[in-house]
Amino acid sequence: MRSSSAGPAHSTGRSTPDSNVHFVRSSKSLAAEPGSPIGALHGGDLLESLARAGRTPADIEAVAVTHLHGDHVGWLAPPLLGSDLPAFPQAEYLLTEDEWAARHTMEAHGVGKDLIDAMAPKVRTVADGQEIFPGVTVRLVPGHTPGHTAYVIAAGEQRLIAFGDAMHSPIQVRHPEWSAAPDHDTVQSADFRRRLVAELQEPGTIGFGVHFADMVFGHARHDGNGLAWHPVDA
Repeated sequence: MRSSSAGPAHSTGRSTPDSNVHFVRSSKSLAAEPGSPIGALHGGDLLESLARAGRTPADIEAVAVTHLHGDHVGWLAPPLLGSDLPAFPQAEYLLTEDEWAARHTMEAHGVGKDLIDAMAPKVRTVADGQEIFPGVTVRLVPGHTPGHTAYVIAAGEQRLIAFGDAMHSPIQVRHPEWSAAPDHDTVQSADFRRRLVAELQEPGTIGFGVHFADMVFGHARHDGNGLAWHPVDA
């Protein structure tokens, strides 16, 4: 993490010959690399999780993308092994116009021309405040990338804010001025993070932080030392 007053952002991802991201297409783990700030990675269970929920990839109508970094679009990569179809053959890929306009700058973050070309026919751009499904609204939260997006899922008096990489660690709830190394614009990301933390204190609001390890669902609450991330009780 660094303060929003720091200089230009630099990626801290793992290097491969073509990108800084390993796409995990089967259920496995990648061990932490010495000297890397990134710990062990676990993934690859999405399709199995869908099956347990009684759904198939062909049932998916749309994939709501927070931003064009490799660890957030891996399942949109070229076809799965043994098939000529993408993982979600019927789905549109939803992302903001600002994010799609910046697509050719994302190679340093694991999204190269081949992936962009594969995605392009299925992309539908969406706007801040747009309801993409009943109860699901686009929330523009730029800074990490030019068009980074959160998605607000509302039901009655309850709502969940899936905020993607607007925050990478629970410590940013207490220190929203601290930006992650890959942030495109640290001043802008800190500004929107402060607004997000304020919303996460409101009644009936749950946050979903995809990078928050084993406490991805929670609220912002005051404790004896200031604001902190409080996981939702299981």
